[in-house]
Amino acid sequence: MANILIIRLSAIGDVAMALPVIYSAARANPQDRFTVLTQVFLMPVFINRPPNVEITGINTLGAEKSLDGLLRFARTYATYDFDIVLDLHHVLRTIIICSLFWLRGKKVFRLDKARKERGRLVRRRCKELKPLRPVMERYADVFKAAGLRCPDRFDLLFEENYPMKTAGIANLTEAKQGKWIGIAPFAKHRGKIYPPSRMEEVVAVLSGREDATLFLFGARGREQELLADWASRYPRVKNVAGRYALDAELFLIRRLDVLLCMDSANMHFASLVGTPVISIWGATHPYAGFYGYLQPPELAIQRDLPCRPCSIYGNKPCYRKDWACLRQLQPGLILQKIEDFLS
Repeated sequence: MANILIIRLSAIGDVAMALPVIYSAARANPQDRFTVLTQVFLMPVFINRPPNVEITGINTLGAEKSLDGLLRFARTYATYDFDIVLDLHHVLRTIIICSLFWLRGKKVFRLDKARKERGRLVRRRCKELKPLRPVMERYADVFKAAGLRCPDRFDLLFEENYPMKTAGIANLTEAKQGKWIGIAPFAKHRGKIYPPSRMEEVVAVLSGREDATLFLFGARGREQELLADWASRYPRVKNVAGRYALDAELFLIRRLDVLLCMDSANMHFASLVGTPVISIWGATHPYAGFYGYLQPPELAIQRDLPCRPCSIYGNKPCYRKDWACLRQLQPGLILQKIEDFLS
């Protein structure tokens, strides 16, 4: 039996993509113990996990934000009895943590982030516009390099009959009528967000379908306020932003007929529970390897421009200064994609 440490600190979408790989590897290696180190606020993502998987947290927004704080954490953590360390993040913070384990003679295996290939994909001139290996496959490579079994197909997080015990879930388990359409119009970075005024047009048209109910997803604060405004002005639209715990929200996503979203964590959450996703892409591109697991490529909506993609994560300034990759996507195109899928 081996004690294995898995490190993936952020971001929420990347952690969501790592989850089915971790769970599948844990089930394929039941004799081993797996401990996942992630951000404290991301620990609730790991629901319905195998019995040989434990979750522990680090707070790089608080106590471990400074170099001194990180080193104190790493020195203490390196004394724990782990035989193998799997770094699924491979950034400066995780390199520091892994180095202390390596100095103690522990085996360390790191994610290949394909930095050169990504650089050629997003460079301004002479792009190499070709698909890179999916990130989930790269995660699996780390397990395999360590000699662990890791299936090539991963289980869903839970099926529709998963027993929900979360308070307040009763109104989500009512008898479903008609089509349920989810809309998650936000992402972390500007380069991945479809203009809200245009998305409101999509909501307005879809709310006119008497056979459909719309569910709006977002974070607390500004996003929640905007979605609440839409829900108050259009029929058959429900705002669920900030109302439920993550497991309850995932249960609702599982019951949707389709989720319309950006290149965001919601795309990966829907993929975890087997819900079809129509995704809108701007500065980023599915070729970077972050497309939703098992999502049909034809459900991606994107505008072919010579400058795309200009960013792996959507956090770079627009070369053109006008975000044409998003602004040139008309609401009618999105609506037609949804109608075609539902029909």
